[in-house]
Amino acid sequence: MLSIQTFVFNPFSENTYVVSDESGDAVIIDPGCYEAEEQDELDEYVATKKLSIKYLLNTHCHIDHVLGNYYIKKKYKVPLLIHAREENVLRAVKTYAPNYGFGAYQETTADHFLKEGEKFSFGNTSWDILFLPGHAPGHVGFYDEKEKVIFSGDVLFNSSIGRTDLPGGDYDTLIQSIREKMFALPDEVVVYCGHGSTTTIGKEKRSNPYCGLHVIK
Repeated sequence: MLSIQTFVFNPFSENTYVVSDESGDAVIIDPGCYEAEEQDELDEYVATKKLSIKYLLNTHCHIDHVLGNYYIKKKYKVPLLIHAREENVLRAVKTYAPNYGFGAYQETTADHFLKEGEKFSFGNTSWDILFLPGHAPGHVGFYDEKEKVIFSGDVLFNSSIGRTDLPGGDYDTLIQSIREKMFALPDEVVVYCGHGSTTTIGKEKRSNPYCGLHVIK
């Protein structure tokens, strides 16, 4: 059974997830921890739960989701996994981070590229990788069919969707990703979003004002 801890970090109020199972193995998804206090909060949880961090995962590589990449890789000595189409997005962060007040941002690189159709595993847990472009060109989601949860980054939110006005974003592609990939999942699947509260596939299919199945585009 999964244990999911949510941290809300940085001025963008980004959701960072530490996900573990009964084996004690864990992964960190989208570390937004930039300040030392945020890093300490995450570290305290890992230490208290006696978790063994195995991987660092990015659903996508916009600045708010990667601010803690360098710290996590160095602290826990784990590989960073992203989709290949996010490599340039990750590389670009160092050029604009100071403009957002993150002058101490430290760059890091991916160690492995994720592909749709592959299985990703840690401990006793196995996830499907879903390719969900639109918000970012190489955006992926991590779906646990057994536990009926998906970590979907900035694709689908509670009553909203990810923005598409950033480089590499495309509205039609995003809606297609949601309707063809995410809405194909069972209604009871819980969506752990990159910002804000959780939701369910069923709720968003019924009532999301941007992409619900009642919306005619």
